[in-house]
Amino acid sequence: MTVHDLSNWQPRPAPQREPLAGRFVRLEPLDSAQHGDDLWAALQGPDPALWDYLPYGPFASREPFDAWLVGNAQSADPLFFSVIDLPSQRAVGLLSYLRITPKDGCIEIGHIAFGRAMQRTPGSTEAVWLLARHAFDDLGYRRLEWKCNALNARSMRAAERLGFSHEGLFRQHMLVKGQNRDTAWFAIIDGEWPARREAFKRWLATDNFDAEGLQKQRLEDLRQ
Repeated sequence: MTVHDLSNWQPRPAPQREPLAGRFVRLEPLDSAQHGDDLWAALQGPDPALWDYLPYGPFASREPFDAWLVGNAQSADPLFFSVIDLPSQRAVGLLSYLRITPKDGCIEIGHIAFGRAMQRTPGSTEAVWLLARHAFDDLGYRRLEWKCNALNARSMRAAERLGFSHEGLFRQHMLVKGQNRDTAWFAIIDGEWPARREAFKRWLATDNFDAEGLQKQRLEDLRQ
C-alpha cells in the first residue's frame, strides 16, 4: 500500500449542503419541511428494529420526530442527507457525514436510517457510494470511517460488504439508551479506495442487474 508524502498536505474542504446524484437515488441536504412527511412514513413502523442501535427513536408521535428532523437539518456536523428514490421521488431514508476533520482528512458515514422499502436495494448501496466517492474523489479525504454497536450485526455485515476493513473494538466506549456500547470500528483509506471504487462502479452498472433488478455479481466478489 502506498505511503503518501504528506509534506505538502493541506486541510481538505468540509462537505457542503449540495445534492449528490446517482442512478437509483439522489442525496439531498435534509429539509425537514420538504422531506418530513415521506420520512415519517418510511421510518416509523415498517421496521421497528431500525432504531435499536441508534441513540434516538423510535418516536411515539410526529411532534418529537419533526423536532429531531429540524435539529438534524440545522446541523453542520453531522451533515444530514435525505435519500430520494428516483422512480418515486420520495424520501426513503437518511444518512450523514459526521466527525468531519478537515485537518486530518478524516470523515465518517453514519446516522444511517433506511426505511424498509430501501433496505437491501441497489439504492441503499448507491447512497453510501455517493458519500464515499464525494469524500475521496471530490474532497480529497484520506480516511472514511464507519462505526457501530458491536451488537449490531446488520451494520457490521453492511460495513464489510461495502468494503470497509474492520479495525478493532473499543470496549465500553459509550452509553446509549442506558446500555453499554462496545463500538466496532471500520474504515477505508485512500490507498484502498481505487479498488473499492472500481468494484462499486462495476456493481452499480446497468449490466450487473437482470430484468427483475436482481444482481448478477455480488459486490464482495467484484473486489476479489
